[in-house]
Amino acid sequence: MKKALVVSWLLLGVVSLSFSLALVVSEEEFKVAPDFTLTDLNGQTLSLADFEGKIIFLNFWATWCPPCRQEIPGFIEIYEKYKNQGLVIIGISVDREGVDKVRQFVQEYKITYPVAMFTDEIIKDYKPGRFIPTTIIIDKQKNIRDKHVGYLDKEKVEDYFLNLNK
Repeated sequence: MKKALVVSWLLLGVVSLSFSLALVVSEEEFKVAPDFTLTDLNGQTLSLADFEGKIIFLNFWATWCPPCRQEIPGFIEIYEKYKNQGLVIIGISVDREGVDKVRQFVQEYKITYPVAMFTDEIIKDYKPGRFIPTTIIIDKQKNIRDKHVGYLDKEKVEDYFLNLNK
């Protein structure tokens, strides 16, 4: 009985220590987002510094990607709802067929948030990986808070935004 009690206390201590360490690691995990400079489809320059104090979603996508197409209407809806409260969505197309195809797609889907073509630098700095869509979430302090690989529904975008906008 005494041994079981000691073992239980030891296990509880190990679990508590592990949980405490996990909290410390996760807080240090947020790294500062690298600066970027992109040119959107309208010729406007976009950089991280332009969005001081805002929550940024960098969405790596392509016109031929079914889950990308599926998430765009929700992105538009959430962007329109929260853009005046500090939400920024930047679509970064990884299409290799050129800007004209992307511009046509943006017009057809009535995308209202800025869209730019990828650069080697933003791929190197943000490491979206091999799968799209991939969305990098950056908080008001310019820290990368999450990397979401795959379809991202509007409810999840809204949750991210509201939690980071407190």
